[in-house]
Amino acid sequence: MSAVTASRYPVEYERIAPQLPGGNLPWLKQRRHDALALFAAGGFPSLREEEWRYTNVSAIEKKLFSPLLSAPASAVDQAWIDSYRLQDAWSIVLLNGRFSAELSSLASLPNDVLVLSMADALRQYSERVEEHFGKAVADSEHGFVAFNTAWFSDGLFVHIPAKQVLAKPLQLLHVVTESDALATTRNLIVVDPMAQAEVVETYIGADCAYLAASVNEVFVGANAELALYKLQAESAKAYHFGGTYVAQARDARFAHHHYAFGGLLARSDIHADLDLASECILNGLYVGDKRQHIDNHTRINHLKPHATSRELYKGVLDDRARGVFQGRVIVAEDAQKTDSEMNNRNLLLSNDAEADTKPQLEIYADDVKCGHGVTVGQLDEKSVFYLQSRGVDEETARNMLTFAFANEMVDKIKIRELHDLVLGELLRRFPQQGVEKAWL
Repeated sequence: MSAVTASRYPVEYERIAPQLPGGNLPWLKQRRHDALALFAAGGFPSLREEEWRYTNVSAIEKKLFSPLLSAPASAVDQAWIDSYRLQDAWSIVLLNGRFSAELSSLASLPNDVLVLSMADALRQYSERVEEHFGKAVADSEHGFVAFNTAWFSDGLFVHIPAKQVLAKPLQLLHVVTESDALATTRNLIVVDPMAQAEVVETYIGADCAYLAASVNEVFVGANAELALYKLQAESAKAYHFGGTYVAQARDARFAHHHYAFGGLLARSDIHADLDLASECILNGLYVGDKRQHIDNHTRINHLKPHATSRELYKGVLDDRARGVFQGRVIVAEDAQKTDSEMNNRNLLLSNDAEADTKPQLEIYADDVKCGHGVTVGQLDEKSVFYLQSRGVDEETARNMLTFAFANEMVDKIKIRELHDLVLGELLRRFPQQGVEKAWL
């Protein structure tokens, strides 16, 4: 970390600390203090760290982003936000890192389901927050987690009680409207035993440079089921870090579907700890062009026997974009009968595009079924020729094959309205002639 950054952040923190939520809680005040010390000592992750060797975040240090402590200077474009809002869903909006009651819609939410801002949760349910805060991820994980713990200005607390099945999805809509803003949010999602829910994270921002840094801690109880979707469609000038850290109980089922389209530099961590006979599905699609850098880091820890995990990430990269996939599956000594598959497929649309992929298996048990596969390449010329032989011109043939490659991941979305939204984002970034939305 540069000297100017090292000196600025602690000084800035002292100025804003009194306005951060939970300042009256000794346990949180201590957590923030310890996290700030960790960050001041180590800074943001560097290329010297093995799990960050492909992603240089030094540009984030140079911009010196600042949190917004008051209302935005410019008016909020309601129509723009509504274009990303799911109509058949409960929605809660975080505007520039802070909860917006005016933009949120939680009418008819079941009375026993808690969905409220982190600031309100720390005031009303501080013991529940303390019970889970920092239990799915440690501040020592890396610099962004420590930074988030110290600096989070708000976030969400979601608690779904036992046996509750939500009738429609819950959308967490993160919006940034101001240049050089710092939107740092901390979210806790707790799904009690035998409950079921679908949660949709959506990240959007104005056409300016800013930093969105969000950490989710997710707890899926015994025989509970959670599907978590993430659509990252931010400004082409934005910087993004999003970390989701999941603790699964026995027989818990967790699925994460990640769609990364936006940002100049975007990094996403998805880590899951699996208990006895639990199931984990990780799907991802990252699409980059121009000089975008999109980094995906996954880690699945098989801690107990009979757990199953499936992972498939696909990348489509054009111009001078760079995509990174680092997937790691760890099978503990006691995790016999583990069944795990991991695959990463990358399609390069230009000679200057780059894909770095690093799948890892660490197996300490002897009765397991584990495998992984990786491909990086361009379109299959035989497939292009086949379509041409059926009367399709070459450009349209290449476009059809490209979208077919990506659309496999879009089709995994079970929420129809979200499916159409993600498909629209895909087409917007690659509006190539000859491809019709109806085909996909």
